[in-house]
Amino acid sequence: MDKKHLTTNNGAPVPNDNTSISAGERGSLTFDNFRLFEKLAHFNRERIPERVVHARGSGAYGVFTLEEDLSHLSIADFLQGKGKKTDVFIRFSTVGGGQDSSDYARDPRGTAIKFYTKQGNYDIVGNNTPVFFLRDPSKFPDFIHSQKKNPQTNLPDPAAMYEFWSKNPQSLHQMTILMSDRGIPKSYRHMHMFGSHTLSLYNAKGERFWVKWHFKTQQGIENLTDEEAAKMSGFGAQKDLFDTIAKGDFPKWDVKIQVMTEQEAQNYHINPFDLTKVWPHADFPLQKIGVLELNRNVDNYFAEVEQSTFAPSNLVPGTGASPDKMLQARLLAYQDAHRYRVGVNAHHLPVNAPKCPMHNYQRDGAMAGTGLDISQNSDVNFYPNQQTSAPTEAPQYQEPPLRQSGDIDYYDAQAEDNYSQAGDLFQLMNESQKEQLAHNIAGGLVHATKEVQAIMLEQFNQAHPEYKKYVKAALMQQ
Repeated sequence: MDKKHLTTNNGAPVPNDNTSISAGERGSLTFDNFRLFEKLAHFNRERIPERVVHARGSGAYGVFTLEEDLSHLSIADFLQGKGKKTDVFIRFSTVGGGQDSSDYARDPRGTAIKFYTKQGNYDIVGNNTPVFFLRDPSKFPDFIHSQKKNPQTNLPDPAAMYEFWSKNPQSLHQMTILMSDRGIPKSYRHMHMFGSHTLSLYNAKGERFWVKWHFKTQQGIENLTDEEAAKMSGFGAQKDLFDTIAKGDFPKWDVKIQVMTEQEAQNYHINPFDLTKVWPHADFPLQKIGVLELNRNVDNYFAEVEQSTFAPSNLVPGTGASPDKMLQARLLAYQDAHRYRVGVNAHHLPVNAPKCPMHNYQRDGAMAGTGLDISQNSDVNFYPNQQTSAPTEAPQYQEPPLRQSGDIDYYDAQAEDNYSQAGDLFQLMNESQKEQLAHNIAGGLVHATKEVQAIMLEQFNQAHPEYKKYVKAALMQQ
């Protein structure tokens, strides 16, 4: 067997990789150190820009098994036929912190699921919570700025967090969940996942149904207190996921959906497209449709987890979006983030590429000609054309129209009911959970101004008078 030689990136053998060329034994380096320059230049570029949110993540492969045929709801191939199996890839993450943050921050957990269907990739991006802090995307950059480190001190700034929340009561429901005993999951295996957004399915008759996706852990819910989390390794959730799969103890989730007809949506007493609210299970019960299992670790973290990309615009025939304003903005924002961070051809990387044929007329860009399946040959590169073998449209998969009404205008939703569901959640908690919630809130709220504290206390009171009582008592103990 021939011995492998170390080479430069152009394939030339490297005669010496341990020392640099210098003008004499103790002299300066010379400008003909091209091998050194190549090595250092590549090293400087080993990291791509980290995600602004969801920077710290873990991922694994698995399979979704359909247990209930959903052909009455959707023409999507992966939802047809009991027992249908579809490969998946899931990336878990914290949200606010960077790559240097801990797996055990008090923070929502991002959950991005990629279904490699026979008709393309279908992505469900959500969190470990059924709601989010905002219902309008115009506030998203402001919200994230308020949750990040102080721009001067580069330290966590709870005063800024509560100042933002005090001005945006739409955040109260999600903030209540975040500060509750479920704010720090013990592991990615021990938490639920939610599509969070209202998405849609449509069937062969052109009937559209609004749906919420739920992924309920079979491992049981387990969480940590702030004190317990402080004792954990910063990369503990990553290690737990990898080690558990490596030893064959594959984590599973029951896959369930809620379904609402278009007629029901028109008359329902809450806005079904408001990301700050849940659909009550009493009105729209959960229907189990399958099981999702993770059973294979990645081979290369950077290539498969760091460079993985997900987007709610990755839809397949039989699936669609909704008038959810946060979702509508993310149809643009997610793909735009990937083009900036990874490159315009990120969808050709193996972890992101569909497992079915992909044909279009997009050309060139970063990574073109690298061996990825990016067409650079003499085939026609525009549409329409006269070539019988070239890709054409598929009108049989035309999505039914998204019916909307109202004038095009700015609609201020700040005055909507921001409190009832947060109050309902509070009343479901036992005494210990209420005390933990109040303690966790007070630990950050104490750093805010008296004015912000007063505003937040009134928000708690609007949710439920007892909510205010508990937080106020916890503040006095700080």
